[in-house]
Amino acid sequence: MTHHRPLIAIPARFSAGTTALRYAAEVNARALTEAVWRAGGEPATIHPYAPGGTADPVEVAARLARFDGVLLPGGGDIAPRRYGAGEAHEAVYDVDDEQDAFDLEVARQALVAGLPLLAICRGLQVVNTVLGGTLHQDMGGPEHEHRDIRHPVSITPDSVLAHIARVDKVEASCYHHQYVDQLGKGLTVTARATDGTTEAVELAEGDGWFLAVQWHPEDTAHEDPAQQRVFDGLVKAAD
Repeated sequence: MTHHRPLIAIPARFSAGTTALRYAAEVNARALTEAVWRAGGEPATIHPYAPGGTADPVEVAARLARFDGVLLPGGGDIAPRRYGAGEAHEAVYDVDDEQDAFDLEVARQALVAGLPLLAICRGLQVVNTVLGGTLHQDMGGPEHEHRDIRHPVSITPDSVLAHIARVDKVEASCYHHQYVDQLGKGLTVTARATDGTTEAVELAEGDGWFLAVQWHPEDTAHEDPAQQRVFDGLVKAAD
């Protein structure tokens, strides 16, 4: 009897254009979907539908009901108004109102339903926002940001991440210029960079499996078993 791969919903990212498709597209990173596939999951890109910047909670919940797990990937910045900030910092980029509304509702409904949820980079920031947290809009310029770098991240013992990765430190591939300011309700920090930046959060209490990391484990998952285990953990919880 053939084992069916757990179906993992991954909201698409809007792209202004891709060479092969000629026009505007909805995409996900190949490294991301391949990491889910290696873990034994079936990655399924879903259309972000939130016309006018508003997502229907009932509709999103119904769409997620057919899936076994959810992965919130990286992407552009969240509109600062979504977490109660004032004027947007000049470094804020690629804000899309429909993308924001859909991602936020997906995170909300996945948490309510107890669906296994892995949130990566922007995904972590989305979950933090949904739970009432805030973000630093910029880390202070190129000399401070974690963009296109790899750096060590220390993991809290006995955390979900520690049990999954099976190490107390990882080399993280990062691409972000924003980071958590005020933690969302119920979240705890379970990994930090050497400069103190929050690099992973978990829920102290929750109905389902949840992990959020600020870096991009998919970048090195093909060569680093600790990074691949992040995806293995999601698929195992969804099976």
